[in-house]
Amino acid sequence: MIDRKSLVGRHNPLLRAPDPESPLTVGNGEFAFTADVTGLQTLYDDYEIFPLCTMSQWGWHTQPNEDGSVYTLADLEMTRYAANGREYIYPALRRPGNELVYDRLRQNPHRLNLARVSLLWRGKRVRARDITDARQELDLYTGRLRSDFTLCGTRVSVVTVCAGDSDTLGFSIEESGIDVTVELSFPYGSHEKHASDWLSPEKHTTTCARTGIGCYLFERALHSTRYYALLNGADSLSAPFAHRYVFTSSAFTLTFAPAAPRRAFTFGEVERNSEQTWEGFWLSGGAADFSGSKDPRARELERRAVLSQYLCAAQCAGSLPPQETGLSCNSWYGKFHLEMHILHSGWFPLWGREWLLEKSFAWYKAILGKAKENAARNGFRGARWPKMTGPEGVDSPSRIAPLLIWQQPHILYMLELTCLAKTESSRRAFMREYWEVVRETAEFMCDFPVRDKLASRLNLAPPLIPAQEEHAPENALNPVFELSYWRFGLSVAARWAKELGEDASLWESTLNALADPPPVGGLYLAHQNCPDTFGEYNRDHPSMLFAHGFIPGERIDKAAMLRTADTVSRLWRKDTLWGWDFALCAMTQARLGRPETAMDILLENTPKNSYTVGGNNFQRGRSDLPLYLPGNGSLLFALAMFLAGYGNVRSCPGLPDNGRWKVEYEGISPLPY
Repeated sequence: MIDRKSLVGRHNPLLRAPDPESPLTVGNGEFAFTADVTGLQTLYDDYEIFPLCTMSQWGWHTQPNEDGSVYTLADLEMTRYAANGREYIYPALRRPGNELVYDRLRQNPHRLNLARVSLLWRGKRVRARDITDARQELDLYTGRLRSDFTLCGTRVSVVTVCAGDSDTLGFSIEESGIDVTVELSFPYGSHEKHASDWLSPEKHTTTCARTGIGCYLFERALHSTRYYALLNGADSLSAPFAHRYVFTSSAFTLTFAPAAPRRAFTFGEVERNSEQTWEGFWLSGGAADFSGSKDPRARELERRAVLSQYLCAAQCAGSLPPQETGLSCNSWYGKFHLEMHILHSGWFPLWGREWLLEKSFAWYKAILGKAKENAARNGFRGARWPKMTGPEGVDSPSRIAPLLIWQQPHILYMLELTCLAKTESSRRAFMREYWEVVRETAEFMCDFPVRDKLASRLNLAPPLIPAQEEHAPENALNPVFELSYWRFGLSVAARWAKELGEDASLWESTLNALADPPPVGGLYLAHQNCPDTFGEYNRDHPSMLFAHGFIPGERIDKAAMLRTADTVSRLWRKDTLWGWDFALCAMTQARLGRPETAMDILLENTPKNSYTVGGNNFQRGRSDLPLYLPGNGSLLFALAMFLAGYGNVRSCPGLPDNGRWKVEYEGISPLPY
């Protein structure tokens, strides 16, 4: 047995000064609080790179029009594409005269910063220069964030925790003077990265009612958005300005909820709950200990693995698919991108924590009707899942998002991984529960391909945009990864159908009729109409590699894929790769029998493959992505393959066989195919 507590504890993030690139977060998958070096959000204005927010899965806001109405897709001028002898319509391009509708639909709804909790010194704002002798450590094993520092000559200690089963924060404050107070502030909503508008107090209301000794209930109203905050443990509460409340306390809690909370928690209750939750997390599922390795990179890989588990559990394990910056700050208006869902969270079942992924499946069932409407808009059967969306499940206007298709098989892969992680006795019930989702997904995937008039095959034909988003939708034909993934997804659906006694003949005939991606000149191209794949288009995601690695790619020519991988390594612009590209490219190399190259790629020293003190995959060079959780999640997905294998391969296919890598692991499952 691996000593889980020691493994986790040796990677506790430790800060000695304010770090605007790596604030630390406490959370539970549904709710998260990001703190500066004071353990609160005291230095809010100094953290422009990585905003300090309090966010939840339920906290969304929509900016209404001046007359109080809100726009829908019916108000948008659609983009029309003529192809395959018919017309398609998508909410793609921003048309003259329709700009406001387009922008409002993209920006709304947006995730909301629920509140700011900060320290004041003698009633005034604290700046970074006022903080000295800081030491802040996040105990990953308990979720306990301890911050010790000197504030204007006064020694202060703050403990910050988040409950595991409610959206409740706990704070304990020790200080040697009487000059430190706490400020609780509520902003108006914003679609910007910081999710906060502090300059529009007239647009929202905050009411406060005392409900007991030291206990206050705040009711928030931002147009149609309503939520509550319950403060327990406050002394001498005052309200010097609108939406701002100041109090003293040695220990207090804050519970946030869309309806008035029924009970107030004590700090001790929240702290114990956090400890129990995180200890239970670390003692369940898989673990990997790299300490026996001689390669100097092994400790860093272990650090990234441990911190990525924490970050994904705290921010990507909720009832909604996660946004790319989780519950830390807004990216793309706080909306989530379904093509990233499996990269955030697909590792959960492989590491023995399938229930954390399963929590989000109910949302797919809830928006199934919207997904069917999305498909029917262009005359397709079944359900077409959106790409960029909020809780309502409607595609946001975008020149890319509505035309992307590689997210369609994701739900099939995620359901399959979760199903295989269950006990034999519970699998059948799980399959029945999600059979409608599988069936409608497969129905669309069978109806979308176009029959080739000159050959007896089905094409993935324009208009579409592949995973490498650099291609014009009118030109993209048979992208290699999508063809392979389409076939893989339909094979999963067919297996479910047979297991449940349903008819899978249409799905099997479709997957067998799909075009095979032919190598051109011994190389796989991005898609059939892209002869300049390695010249003009040698940027962004090298998605042709993902057809054999992330998935088995049974019809892929391995020799051609190996040459393609070598060509990508030689000619691709590495500075344009995204955080998750490194993991998926590494998986391809591992499946090709090149573990040395796989490990080199996984740990490649490039700006977008950097991991901060807190473990977040920072996309350096992009101010909108101070953390990029698909990078963290895909790393763990790849490590499952590296260690436990895939299909019938079990001999650590991603570990170099050079005597410098020795890894003990337990509770990690191989990729099933």
